[in-house]
Order: sequence, then C-alpha cells, then structure tokens
Amino acid sequence: MPGSFELQERALLLVRRSARFATPFRILLDVLAWALAAALAIYLRFNLTFSDENSSGFWRILPLVAGLQIAAGFAVGIYRRRWRYGSYDEVAGLVLTAAITTGGLFLINRSLSDRPIPQSAVLVGGAFGLMMMGGIRYVWRLVLEWMRKPTDRTAERLIVFGAGEGGLQVITVLLRSRSSPYVPVALIDDDPAKQRLSITGVPVMGDRTSMAEIAELTDAHTLLIALPSASARTITEIAELAQAAGLAVKVLPPNNELFEDAVAVSDIRDLSEADLLGRHQIETNLDEIASYLRGKRVLVTGAGGSIGSEICRQLARFNPSELMMLDRDESALHQVQLSIHGRALLDTPETLLADIRDVENLMDLFRDRRPQVVFHAAALKHLPLLEAYPAEAFKSNVVGTLNVLRAAECVGVEVFVNISTDKAANPCSVLGFSKRVAERLTAHFAATASSGTYLSVRFGNVLGSRGSMLHTFRDQVANGGPVTVTHPDVTRFFMTIPESVQLVIQAGAIGSSGEVLVLDMGDPVRIYDVALRLTARADPPVEIVFTGLRPGEKLHEELFGDDEVDERPRHKLISHAAVPPLDPRQIPVAQTDVRSWMAANCSAVA
Repeated sequence: MPGSFELQERALLLVRRSARFATPFRILLDVLAWALAAALAIYLRFNLTFSDENSSGFWRILPLVAGLQIAAGFAVGIYRRRWRYGSYDEVAGLVLTAAITTGGLFLINRSLSDRPIPQSAVLVGGAFGLMMMGGIRYVWRLVLEWMRKPTDRTAERLIVFGAGEGGLQVITVLLRSRSSPYVPVALIDDDPAKQRLSITGVPVMGDRTSMAEIAELTDAHTLLIALPSASARTITEIAELAQAAGLAVKVLPPNNELFEDAVAVSDIRDLSEADLLGRHQIETNLDEIASYLRGKRVLVTGAGGSIGSEICRQLARFNPSELMMLDRDESALHQVQLSIHGRALLDTPETLLADIRDVENLMDLFRDRRPQVVFHAAALKHLPLLEAYPAEAFKSNVVGTLNVLRAAECVGVEVFVNISTDKAANPCSVLGFSKRVAERLTAHFAATASSGTYLSVRFGNVLGSRGSMLHTFRDQVANGGPVTVTHPDVTRFFMTIPESVQLVIQAGAIGSSGEVLVLDMGDPVRIYDVALRLTARADPPVEIVFTGLRPGEKLHEELFGDDEVDERPRHKLISHAAVPPLDPRQIPVAQTDVRSWMAANCSAVA
C-alpha cells in the first residue's frame, strides 16, 4: 500500500494533468448537485416517495435546471475563473448563481400549464442546490489542503506556542505549502478558554506547564513562539521551558519588524539575544509624527551610525520633501543609502559628506539646504576610549553639538532633536559629562532661539549597534572565549534600534522646547545572565571571565538624574524632565583640562 506521501504526490500529478478539463468537470459537479437537490426536494415534498409521476416531472425539469445553472454560472463568473474555485471570494458569486437559477426555474415552472414539480419544491431545491455546491467546494478545499500539506518525510515536526492571530496565520501558511520546512503537530496556549481548540486540524494540547509532555507525545523537536507582541520576559520564560524540554526555539519577529500584515514562512527565525532582551510594545501616533515631518526638509547628522541610519530609514516612511544624510564617513553614507533605496551611487544631494567639527562648512551646508527638522545623532560614544581621550569627546560631543545648534538657529529650524544617552544622568564618565553638557547647550538654544523647538532624547544601550555588548560576546564565543564581563552584578538598560528610534521620532512630535525626554527602557538586564545564555549554546564550553569595572563605568545605569522627576504626560513610554541651560560663552577656548570643565558644568551650579 502506498503511504500518505506517495498518495499526495499521485493526487497532485493527477490534478496538474487534468487542469485543462477543470471547468467542464466543475460544471458537471454542479449539475449533479442540482439534480440531487431537485430529487431530494421532490422526495420530501411527496411524503418521502418518488412515484412515476414525480419521476417524470423531475426528468422534465432537470434540463432546465442544468441550462439555467450553466448560463448563470458563466454570466456571474464562477465558470470564467473570476474567483478561485472553493475560495471565500467565490461565495458571493455562488449565492448569486443559485439565486438566478432558482428564480428562473420558479418563473418558468409557474408559466407552464402543467407544472412539472410544485413551486415549493423549486424553492427547497434551490436551497439544497446552493448547499450541495458549497459542500462540493468545501470537500475540494480539504482535498487540496491535504495534497499541499507537508509530511514528516519533508518537514520537521513543530509545536506552536500561541493560539492567537500569530499562531493561526503561521499554521495556515505552513500547512498550505509542500515546501514548508515545518509541519505543525500541536499548539500550546496559556489561555484556559483556548484549551481543546483546534486550528486547521492542529489541536491545543495544553499550556506551558505541559510542554515537555506534549513534546514527548508528538515527537516534536522544535517550538515556535508565535507571539509577535510578547515581551522579552515572556519570550525568555517560554524559551527556558522549551530548552529544558529539549526543544529548539524559533520565533516570529515582533510586530514592528513584520514587513507585511500576514506572517510568511520566511519570518520564522532562530531565537536571538535581542528577543530575550529588547522587545517592547511600542505605540506611536503616526498622524502626530507625520504632521511635523511630511513635506519638510529633514537633516540627520551621524546618518551613517547605528542610530542615525535607522532614523533615516524610518523617516523615509513619512514622506519628507527632502531627507539629508550627513556624516564624515563616506562608507557609512554608502551603506545607509543602499539600505533605503537598494542602490547607492552617492551622486544625489541627499548625502552630505561633512564633519560637525568644521563650523564654517556646516554653516554653509545649512544655509544652502535650509533644513526644517534636524536629528542630531553624530557623537563619539565608546566610554573607555573617551576616558583616555577626553579632548576628542569635548571636540565632537560638546563643540560639535554647539556647531550644529548654531547652524540650526541660523536657518530657523522648526524642530531640533539632540540624541543623548543614559550616561548623562548623574554622569561619572567623560562620555556622560560630554552628553550632559550637550543637553544643557540644547536647552540654552531652546530659551534663546527666536523660533523652533529644541529638545534632547535620552536612552540607554541599543541592541545591535556597532561595537555593542552582543556583538562583542558573539565574537568572543565564536573565537572560543573567554567571554569578558566587567562585574557579576552589573546591569544595563537595553532596547532594539528600531524601537528606540520610533520613540525618538515620536518624541520630536510631543516634546516641549528645553526638555530632555527619557525613553522607558524596560527593566535593567544583568549582563552576566546574557553571557550565560550565549555560552550555554557554545560547543565546546566557553569560559566567562570577570575583568572589573573600568574607569567611568557604573555598576547600575540610571535614566534620571537625582534632581529629575519621572513624569509622562503625553506617552506612557516617554518621560519629560527639565534641563538647566548652559550659556555657550562659558565653553573654554583653551582646551587644557576639558574633563574637569565638563564635569563641573553638568549641573546648573558650576
């Protein structure tokens, strides 16, 4: 006896070979459905009997039914392939065809002097005819789904966590493709109301506490977390249970990374550290954002960096009249232009090669291009390096920011957003000092500029940025270790780049001039726990070594200074805090001990 796989192959081959006969075959099935419907209606009308007289009327009326059905079917379009056979789109056409056939037969039967069948049988037969044609199509859909369903011979058995919309979409996609790499065999959901539910034949077999048992019963080796809106904590908890049950873990990306409304097989990917650390449910007011960006000339400094490039990619969605990308790194400009347009010839006015330290060139560019909205992301950011070279932090993060602020004031920008960092809250490092001074300089221009809104946005570490902790850990694991962690208890705030940039752009719409807006980064993450997760996957095992906190590093980062209050009047993930201004005339011309000067000017009291 051939197995299920062989039967599916034979059925698919038969369907392909008979495709040119599909329309005549479908017409024949519908005519047979009407014949059976008419016979059943007559049989019921005459008290479950089918006499010679009734039989004569049936055979007289059958050609009329067939002719009307075929004519109506072609007129409406169900036989002209206007809709896919057996699809939901075809339902309206099917109902209309049945109504025309029934109505036509009713009028013809009524006009005959010797009615072949009672009028009541016509109406009942019409209802039966519609149901039988629908039933044929439903069976056809089931057969097609069976033929397209992947089997154990071609796909890996998969448990899906989540019986909501994500689970529904992914199961539907996986079961309708012979080339699918996975075949769903069970669902898991913590919602008691979804227990005993079945989606396309895949049953909900329990909640997370029964994961190991379900894996053993189904002989599955992989778990897919189909919860695009799940928090990092939820993802972590489910992943740990799955790994304890011996299941490999796959995920669907968070909602903001899904490029289409519908889930695709290509969206299924391995669990990453970003999933365990950085998922937040971001809600942005697109109308509010679009109102200050659409049709405006927008400039981004540091456009080739991790944050700046993502700002450019997201700004492109809001149809600015002009998007200007400024950076001193020509290769970085090439990469960001390529990521936005799929081509990067660097021959368009949108790329500006310039250094924010060069005040004269910067002024000329602003006067020539006259941006209306500025996102200032250019900065030096690596804390240990800036501890060794504080003058470089001063030149870029303080003087460079001042140059951009003066250029923006010169052309009368409408919105200026300075990208800051959590290191500026109660700073104790050169990076923190320089970024806090930049916040205060921005607040000064908010108070003195004749027009425009000047504000800063502060957030912590972003996952996936160049030189970030995750990149370092991955490289160390790939090289066989050791993985270096400064302290077993050190914690940091994390957010993915797309999430943080969404809130940065939203902040530009809701912030008041002179404020620093602080993004909610969720709960702080212990770095040692991240290192443990990464090294646990390594083969052979990788050692973790503690190196000690470096100069300027905190054990636990802060998002707010001691004199700042967490107030969220406009958005649940964005706090507003006041910033004391700093007059640029206080900036020293002679750069003797800039570290001490920056440290002394981080608060309102110098």
